[in-house]
Amino acid sequence: MEKKMIIGSIETCDLPDLGIFDLQIRVDTGAKTSSLHVDNIRRFKENGRPHVRFDIHPDIYNVESVIEATAPLKDIRQIKSSNGESQERYVIKTTLVLGDQSWPIELTLTNRSDMTYLMLFGRQGMGDKVLVDPSETFLVTSSPK
Repeated sequence: MEKKMIIGSIETCDLPDLGIFDLQIRVDTGAKTSSLHVDNIRRFKENGRPHVRFDIHPDIYNVESVIEATAPLKDIRQIKSSNGESQERYVIKTTLVLGDQSWPIELTLTNRSDMTYLMLFGRQGMGDKVLVDPSETFLVTSSPK
């Protein structure tokens, strides 16, 4: 059995395919899917394939900082949010870097502006790679300065 990484309830990750680094994430074993807060989602075709372009504010303390990212559209799914409402969301696949490991994950794109963390890291994204210690934070990454 491969040794699993133990992570806390809050960590910092990179999403290098999207140009995002040092993003604080909320680890949530109660959530099936991982989600990322984005603005201005626009769907378009590139080489005949569906893509999405969207804006991300990677620094919650500096909302003026905006990164525009583009990704192939993997799917559109009905997702039940934490308040029980179902909504249609775009799904992308991207690389997650956590600690010294990286692997591909699916992210749903949504409005999480009312949440403290811009990304929720759910069970499907964790796969068989991690164990979560909910009593700790920043076990594999450094806390913000």
